[in-house]
Amino acid sequence: MNANDLLRIVDSLHREKSIDKELVFRAIESALVTAAKKHYGEEAEVDFVIDREKGGIIGGVDGQPLDYEEVIGRIGAQTAKQVIIQKVREAERDVLVEEYASMQDDLISGMVRQHEGGATIVNLGRLDAILPRSEQIPGESHHANERVRAMITEVRTQGNRVKVVLSRTRPLLVQRLFEQEIPEIADGVINIDSISREPGYRSKVAVSSIDQRVDCVGACVGVRGNRIKNIVDELAGERIDIVRFDEDPQVLIRNALQPAEVDEVILCQMMGRAIVLVREDQLSLAIGRRGQNVRLASKLCGWDIEIMTQEELEEQIEGAVAGYCKLDGVDEELANRLVGEGYLSYDDLSVIEPDDLMEMGGLNEEQVDHIVNQAEEEAAKAEAIAEEKKRLQREQARLEAESGVVATPPVTETPSATEAEASAGTNAEASPDADAPTEAGGEEPS
Repeated sequence: MNANDLLRIVDSLHREKSIDKELVFRAIESALVTAAKKHYGEEAEVDFVIDREKGGIIGGVDGQPLDYEEVIGRIGAQTAKQVIIQKVREAERDVLVEEYASMQDDLISGMVRQHEGGATIVNLGRLDAILPRSEQIPGESHHANERVRAMITEVRTQGNRVKVVLSRTRPLLVQRLFEQEIPEIADGVINIDSISREPGYRSKVAVSSIDQRVDCVGACVGVRGNRIKNIVDELAGERIDIVRFDEDPQVLIRNALQPAEVDEVILCQMMGRAIVLVREDQLSLAIGRRGQNVRLASKLCGWDIEIMTQEELEEQIEGAVAGYCKLDGVDEELANRLVGEGYLSYDDLSVIEPDDLMEMGGLNEEQVDHIVNQAEEEAAKAEAIAEEKKRLQREQARLEAESGVVATPPVTETPSATEAEASAGTNAEASPDADAPTEAGGEEPS
């Protein structure tokens, strides 16, 4: 191989594999050294240098000149070839890792090749990526030769190969689609302040505008909803609620719970809880189907949102004050302060920060521990009562199913006033992880 051939090979690898020429030169030098050491021994001092401009090769072993053609032709042509191939593959792998790692968290388009054990293999052009079943939108199926868009979430080496993992379930995917479809977001006029998502079902996106002349919600929806429709179609029909962002949590929570009409938002700063009061006819709409609306609103706003009516709040407050006053060491003034901070059940009190309780009641550490221990015991009793009630309901349902008639509910002992108070405030909470009744009313269109 003469100097011109060497330069031509290096240039070809550089153009076809996008490998830096210097890496190819070093690979060839390393291959020559490896091949020579196979003959002269590992302890031999072998060195080869390639002229980057002219392609000439100068080599030596233990200070004596060594002809590289002798190394290739007589000593180890096969060894040199294997080393060069290995080094080129490593260089190609490193180039791919660097290229796709720079695209992590970005949106990318590829062609579906096949399915393997629930995962979808997507060709990105220079390599195949994997879209795991766990990162696919529920209910969505992909077919061979179908174009799919996803977000790169992970890039890592796996031997000489590069493994790229894609996702279509992350909230960031929704943001990337908004940036593609809505020029005002790409230009920075409209900001995406927060996103909460349940893939395949519903997302809430809070947006704001730095230009008062630009309606952030209207711009995202587009004329006749054409902009948001493109995003919904890309997400297999997933519903998207666009919420107007506000720095005031009370305003943001109202907006996030739309289409429900909110009467009042009470912020309990110490607990990070927001009590939202609605009318009876708005209760199921605010909670949403299987608790979805309030759950997504909680994630969007960063507050634990509890939905209830005014009557339910008054009932919980009355029950909580009465229940707290039965605890040794808690007077009516402290009970009212606890309720005012949003602690409406023994469960809440059992997880209160000791310093907060000491400050509110002027108590010492021993008194606080005594009160919290009592609250934990009462909370456990309330939970046991609730579990027994569920068991009886399941038993009743089983009897009805077996007999085909409505069974008489088993007679149970009426819980004491203390037990009733212990459970007050625990059954109406609609925290982000709680299930809620099936929604009765309709919801606003995307």
